[in-house]
Amino acid sequence: MPLPLSPIGILIVMVAFYLLSCIKVLREYERGVIFRLGRALRRCKGPGIIFVFYPIDRMIRVSLRTVVLDVPPQDVITRDNVSVKVNAVTYFRVLDPNRAILQVENYLYASSQVCQTTLRSVLGEVELDELLSEREKINHRLQEIIDRQTDPWGIKVSMVEVKHVDLPVEMQRAMARQAEAERERRAKVIAAEGEFQAAARLLEAAQLMGQHPVTLQLRYLQTLVEIAGDKNSTTVFPLPIDLLRAFLPAKT
Repeated sequence: MPLPLSPIGILIVMVAFYLLSCIKVLREYERGVIFRLGRALRRCKGPGIIFVFYPIDRMIRVSLRTVVLDVPPQDVITRDNVSVKVNAVTYFRVLDPNRAILQVENYLYASSQVCQTTLRSVLGEVELDELLSEREKINHRLQEIIDRQTDPWGIKVSMVEVKHVDLPVEMQRAMARQAEAERERRAKVIAAEGEFQAAARLLEAAQLMGQHPVTLQLRYLQTLVEIAGDKNSTTVFPLPIDLLRAFLPAKT
């Protein structure tokens, strides 16, 4: 029969179990904010093995990895009175775990709300064309504003990206008509430019032939060769007198 444990043995076993329960392991990207008798310690603990002496101490784990926060679609009215739906994604990380726990109740929820309100306010100050063409400028402005607002919470916002702009059907049709009209305008401009260049070349050729009549005769003979190559049985063409003038005797 097992021997009954003495009170000292029971006490030792209880102390051993208590010490084992106080051992916590924090990963490399985790830090522990310790509250001792309700007061937060100045230095957070981790990574590695730490001791949390319950019920005197209470620990809250905080991840230092970059958080990818998806901002849900927001109804935005741009400066030129166009209603659109815009969603975005925010990348941030916790730099000061103590401030992230002490200065705000839930830093993830608070950061999400700041991103939503900032997205609506910033995009409401720009026009639709600027929203579609100057994404990089708008993203940089959003990042600066959100980072400034979340800095008291010990959070660093590294990047904000506008993902998708959902336009109304009427606006999509209007933009399609505008793009088609722009393509037609460019096509007409290119055609007119080509006609202008061709006319300029013809003018240069006419001036050159006027200065050197022999070039006109060579061109005439070349045209005859091209006509003869079309398998015609009979070809009637006028013979210019200038072509035969070289074979006539010169007048005294």
